[in-house]
Amino acid sequence: MKMIVCVKQVPDTAEVRIDPVTHTMIRDGVPSILNPEDANALEESLRIKDRHPGAKVIALTMGPPQAQAMLRECLAMGADEAVLLTDRAVAGADTWATANTIASAIRALGGAELIFVGRQAIDGDTAQVGPQLAERLGLPQVTYVQKLTTLEDGLLQVERRMEQGYEVLRVRTPVLLSAVKELNAPRCLSILGICEAYEKEIKILSIQDLDITPADTGLNASPTKVYRTFTPKTERAGVLWEEDAGRMAGKLLTALREKHVI
Repeated sequence: MKMIVCVKQVPDTAEVRIDPVTHTMIRDGVPSILNPEDANALEESLRIKDRHPGAKVIALTMGPPQAQAMLRECLAMGADEAVLLTDRAVAGADTWATANTIASAIRALGGAELIFVGRQAIDGDTAQVGPQLAERLGLPQVTYVQKLTTLEDGLLQVERRMEQGYEVLRVRTPVLLSAVKELNAPRCLSILGICEAYEKEIKILSIQDLDITPADTGLNASPTKVYRTFTPKTERAGVLWEEDAGRMAGKLLTALREKHVI
């Protein structure tokens, strides 16, 4: 079984700051990490590999050259191969152009029985690339996967998280699955895994290796543009009550009624 896991290097949101003048994210000095739900997606592919000897996991990302550090982490976790798609032509891509480009990269790699993505990236929070990628590849998809069971003959049983519970689906490969954090707990890196990761070669792809042209990707091919990014202002301060729980319950009820909440 061949599996491709789409991963992304993102800024650690605990360290994100917004420039008050340009309203853009300040990336200088901000540490980059493997997108958390992409780590869940990778972990699930590695668990399948553990159960099925001979299975292969490829970590694929689109980004600048420094994203190789994140791919080394994927290799250290247990991925067999890592592929970096990097080219100035893809810079500024929105979700539509990103999905178009990654789909082309997956075709260049020969496709896969299972394609995993994280539900969304913490630097954009759109949750759009996964579904758009499945559409570009002509694959069925299951989003918000919180549990996965592999059955026989390429059949999967999937629990899909819903707002009021979950639904159980059965789907055949090839398929695209988007993972949520409830799916698993990503494994820790081992010293041996880290050492072996730096001995492996990372495959580099450019726009010349794909079946698309610069007109199909990057900023010029993006129908959406980010006007500005900003931190919402806090207009009201919170209220802290410290007294007997019984008295506070009545006080809270009165306050909610005054606000017409109940």
